[in-house]
Amino acid sequence: MGFILQNWLLILVAVIAGIGLFLPSARRSGGGGLSPAQAVRVINHEKGVVVDVRPQDQFEAGHIVNARSLPLESLASEGVSGLPTNKTLPLIVVCATGQSAKKALPALKKAGYESVQLLTGGLREWAKAEFPLETGPAKPNKAKK
Repeated sequence: MGFILQNWLLILVAVIAGIGLFLPSARRSGGGGLSPAQAVRVINHEKGVVVDVRPQDQFEAGHIVNARSLPLESLASEGVSGLPTNKTLPLIVVCATGQSAKKALPALKKAGYESVQLLTGGLREWAKAEFPLETGPAKPNKAKK
C-alpha cells in the first residue's frame, strides 16, 4: 500500500499511457474513421472496397475511383447486393461529409462484414487531399470473392 501512495503519479501516468496505446487499435477494429491517406492504403494493400452511400445523382457527379454505389435509402430495402461476397474484405463507407455514412455501419456489420470503416470527413476530405475522383454512373459490380 505504501508503494502505491508514494508512486501514485507514476502509476497514473502509466495508466494514461496504456489507454493511449490501446485506443487507436480499438477504434480501427470497430468502425473507426480513416483519413484519406489511410483509406488509400487499405484500398491498395488490403483490397478495400469503397461503398458510396450518397444518392445516385451525387455519386454520378463525382466519386472515388472504382467505388460501389449503394445509396443509403436503398440499403434498407435492397440490402447489400452488389457488394463482395468475401465478408473479410475491408469496406470503406463514404458520403459527402462523413455523417450519413455512419447510418450504414449497422446494416453492413449485420450483413456479416468484418471490417467496416468510415472515410473521416467524407468525399469533402478526399477532394481536399487532392485524391482522384471520377464521374459518371457506377461501373457494373464485379463480384469479388
